[in-house]
Amino acid sequence: MTGPRVRRAVIALGSNLGDRDGLLREAVRAVDATPGITVVAASAPVSSTAVTLDGPDPSKPTYLNAVLLADVTLGNDALLDALQAIEATHGRTRDVRWGDRTLDLDVIALDDEQIETERLQVPHPRAAGRAFVLEPWMQLDPEARLAGAGRVADLVSRLAERTRPVPGATSLLDPAPESSPGAP
Repeated sequence: MTGPRVRRAVIALGSNLGDRDGLLREAVRAVDATPGITVVAASAPVSSTAVTLDGPDPSKPTYLNAVLLADVTLGNDALLDALQAIEATHGRTRDVRWGDRTLDLDVIALDDEQIETERLQVPHPRAAGRAFVLEPWMQLDPEARLAGAGRVADLVSRLAERTRPVPGATSLLDPAPESSPGAP
């Protein structure tokens, strides 16, 4: 008898409100505590300019972003429901599309699957152009590939907008440093 099918998920995390580093670390723990999801790696956070419907907006609070890799046995809707419940638990509201947020969790990839439903598009439709997704993903897997788009390293090399390292930042699986690296 075989168990449920295990897929490798790439999940992007972002926060630009509140204790951003603490929120991202709590989110990684919450994702890992979810039945059907096992976090296997998490990047260190990077800092990025907020992206709005009109493009990058340096007047908005700066984001901390990261990526985690997880083994998932949940179905697509159950995975999305679990991530949205974690966002809601951490104060996420959906008042303004692409607005400021305490926590954002996006499914970027599930193995090499291509999924398009009303609720979920995988690979994430804008991932190939987002340094704040691709650069932390490269921390975890320098040979990563985004289905339908190519090598993550090649995608990053074409981007004008880049992230900034966070001094003293460590993997989100590590305990939080003494002084939180939340400053831009």
